[in-house]
Amino acid sequence: MSSYTLQTNLSLERSRLAGMTLAGVSYGVYLLLTVQAVTALVQRPRHGQKIANNRHTLLCYTLITFALGTISFACNAKYTVMIWIDLRDAPGGPVALIHNVMQYRINFLAICCGYVTEWVMQALLLYRCFVVWNWARHVMIPMIALYIGMIAVAISILAQAGTGAQFYKINTTLAYLSIQVAHTILYTILVAKRLLSIRGQMKQALAEYDSSTYDTIILMVVESAVTYSVFLIIYIVAFAVHSDSLSTLCFLSIVQVQGISQLFIIIRVARGRAVMSTRNTASLTGLAFAGTVSITAEGTDVARAAKPEQDSVESYSVSAKLAKA
Repeated sequence: MSSYTLQTNLSLERSRLAGMTLAGVSYGVYLLLTVQAVTALVQRPRHGQKIANNRHTLLCYTLITFALGTISFACNAKYTVMIWIDLRDAPGGPVALIHNVMQYRINFLAICCGYVTEWVMQALLLYRCFVVWNWARHVMIPMIALYIGMIAVAISILAQAGTGAQFYKINTTLAYLSIQVAHTILYTILVAKRLLSIRGQMKQALAEYDSSTYDTIILMVVESAVTYSVFLIIYIVAFAVHSDSLSTLCFLSIVQVQGISQLFIIIRVARGRAVMSTRNTASLTGLAFAGTVSITAEGTDVARAAKPEQDSVESYSVSAKLAKA
């Protein structure tokens, strides 16, 4: 009994239970949004539009990330049961089991699946950014370097975790989380900057051009990034100040929060609600990265009207390519 008394940390134990409760709620939301996304992606778009080829890619992306996220959640839930039921008589009690999670393979599997899920989700952001910037090298090189650095740091964390080190004492985790925040924020800035630039060019080419499409898409991108970035920053601060309770709370839900943020965009676009103005749907719906679009005569007229200005032609070209993203 003395060992249990020495290892008592009610705050940490409560945070584990609260974290799994929050993870359960967020997973429920993630599951609901995944079902909605899959349903929207397999249905034929409204108004007789064609189903773009990349809908199959997005469908695979949605199912793969959900499967990986489910494995991660299930492993964390199982270990939570082990802490207070299966291993309740283990030396040190629940607190020791929470601190030494990496000594059990089930937690290593949970972290591996969580990291791979995050890599796939960040890869989707990369692709969107490259399409918006028309595969410009000065954008691709630093973004790819940041992405590779993120994966390298994550592999380093997994290597240390594989030796049984205490997860909350692996300082490399701070670097990994910081790179994730930097990658997400940089993606948001680059995409928003590019779309604002194109919007300005289209306004110059067409005096009565309705820019609500671009405004809506930019708002979607920012809203999606802010939710995940704020959650990550809270996690970083908690990890940096060695608040194991708050770190545990954030760690158990981080994959679901990221998945939810990205599914909001996929669902809205797949259902045709990403664009508020039907006048510009033909040329710009694809900007929202779902690929539900058909280039109509109106889109062609916009391109022709922009011909006198080279920059405007480039703007439409980017918009048309985004229809395939």
